[in-house]
Amino acid sequence: MALHSDFRRDWLSNPRAEFLSGLVVALALIPEAIGFSIIAGVDPRVGLYASFSIAVIISLVGGRPGMISAATAAVAVLVVPLVRDHGVEYLFAATILMGIFQWLAALLRLDLLMRFVSRSVITGFVNALAILIFMAQLPQLTGEAATVTTYAMVAAGLAIIYGLPRLTTAVPAPLVAIILLAIASISMGLDVFTVGQMGALPDAPPSLHLPQVPLTFETLQIIAPYSAAMAAVGLLESLLTASIVDDMTETRSDKRRETWGQGVANFATGFIGGMGGCAMIGQSVINIKSGGRRRLSTFVAGVMLLILIVALGDWVARIPMPALVAVMVFVSISTFRWKSFTEIAHHPWPSNIVMIATVVMVVATHDLSIGVLTGVLLSGIFFAWKVRQLVTIELSKEGTTRRYTIGGQIFFGSVDMLYEAMEFNEADVDKVVIDMHEAHFWDISATGMIDKIVMRLRGEGKSVELIGLNEASATLVDKYGEHQRPFESLGTVGH
Repeated sequence: MALHSDFRRDWLSNPRAEFLSGLVVALALIPEAIGFSIIAGVDPRVGLYASFSIAVIISLVGGRPGMISAATAAVAVLVVPLVRDHGVEYLFAATILMGIFQWLAALLRLDLLMRFVSRSVITGFVNALAILIFMAQLPQLTGEAATVTTYAMVAAGLAIIYGLPRLTTAVPAPLVAIILLAIASISMGLDVFTVGQMGALPDAPPSLHLPQVPLTFETLQIIAPYSAAMAAVGLLESLLTASIVDDMTETRSDKRRETWGQGVANFATGFIGGMGGCAMIGQSVINIKSGGRRRLSTFVAGVMLLILIVALGDWVARIPMPALVAVMVFVSISTFRWKSFTEIAHHPWPSNIVMIATVVMVVATHDLSIGVLTGVLLSGIFFAWKVRQLVTIELSKEGTTRRYTIGGQIFFGSVDMLYEAMEFNEADVDKVVIDMHEAHFWDISATGMIDKIVMRLRGEGKSVELIGLNEASATLVDKYGEHQRPFESLGTVGH
């Protein structure tokens, strides 16, 4: 019964909107897939076949309905040296191995690492991608393409996209814009760049293709580093995009299934002469904004892409690029989180730095992984600093007894505070009491520092008593303490 309900929800709910949305995505995928193929240094059909295969397969096995996956620039830039030095057949083999690595990631539950990506990093990721999407349109708006006709068509396309929903939402506005501008361009013979000028479209569907590479350990040594990088970047972008689509649709997704599904899609794509890919935030935004929410829209996007390039290639080749540029500019504007400008005024400064650093690194390097890892690293540093500030150390003295009352989280980021607070070489003190009732030990840095403090005090001839260790902290000390297990005599521990 549950399977039947899921099938109806994913494939039969609102099929008209899902089909039209998928058609818009398919049209927008064509120039991007060609462009990514050019980046990778391969024939356009490699990117087009990959986009068809990945979209169709992920619609069946992925964990985030409505999200679009296809060939992407993030993966394409990684394989440029591989194609240049060894040829396209090694790219196909690397794509297959990429899928296997992603299966292993699903098995190891690496999707759970997404829990360590802060909201500030995600906001930076989204804003950076919006900027990159806009920058990717600049070649169609500068140089030879910078004509009055081009700008007029882009402006007209944006006017349709933003104006039509005020009149009706029966048909996706981006689809109407593409159709009307294509009709105008063809009927009036306008001198603008077209899809066909991006690269030759294939005239046949893909077929089974076994990579023509030696099945040797040397081949594995060549492709493994590229496959690992492709798998990591692909999963990073896919899982972050899934989280963003979750927020846009106010639904949940299965990140582990998405990880496994990405592996299936890339593994299969390598056997039809395609390149690796992952989720695309731009196309996913197009899909969501056009009404696509379910698996059907993703499936239609892949199938219609193949139909358009193979059966209707002559017509598709005549679609003016300014129409698709207008759609992608709309996506860029819709993707950017404009509220982040006002949020800077009242968000904590560490969060703002993390967000801005993520944006800057992604835009500067065009590498999503570097930007996101920078943001995650900064988030970890700021978090450790914040927790460090919660440590309290109070000193008191009764006769010849020095007492330290310590509270808070004791870990690698705060252990130096303990050492600096200790009053060593006190001539009028013969006993030291360290009260840890309000403290908690987290790592071996904490146990090592306590060992160091206790042994130094004992070396000065003082009696040292540690009281109040909770059970978890005492267990950590007992397991990792390196000196004379100074706490074994405690017998009982605190809370």
